[in-house]
Amino acid sequence: QVQLVESGGGLVQAGGSLRLSCAASGRTFSSIAMGWFRQAPGKDRDFVAAINYSGGSTYYADSVKGRFTISRDGDKNTVYLQMNSLKPEDMAVYYCAAGARRWGTNLTPAEFHYWGQGTQVTVSS
Repeated sequence: QVQLVESGGGLVQAGGSLRLSCAASGRTFSSIAMGWFRQAPGKDRDFVAAINYSGGSTYYADSVKGRFTISRDGDKNTVYLQMNSLKPEDMAVYYCAAGARRWGTNLTPAEFHYWGQGTQVTVSS
């Protein structure tokens, strides 16, 4: 069992930066892939970024490539999402996910076992 707790969301102006954190409990952190998804009001939960168990492989949604960076710290059992050059369209609730059933492109929410409670990111224009 893995429990995930996100933090770091908040209000930022367009062009600004935020760093989200996802602290994971459980001894399996170092052996599982982690990801970030986001969901805006009235929309589906969309893939943002994912990182494999070792940190050696990452995937990003086209909409965030070059602006967002996912990373993980095995000593702290934490995965991060550094978000730069934020845009109003990045505004959403961001969810941390763990335990991907598949590793590859176009990961979907159904392919992850565990979820955090979400953290709100608000971008003002």
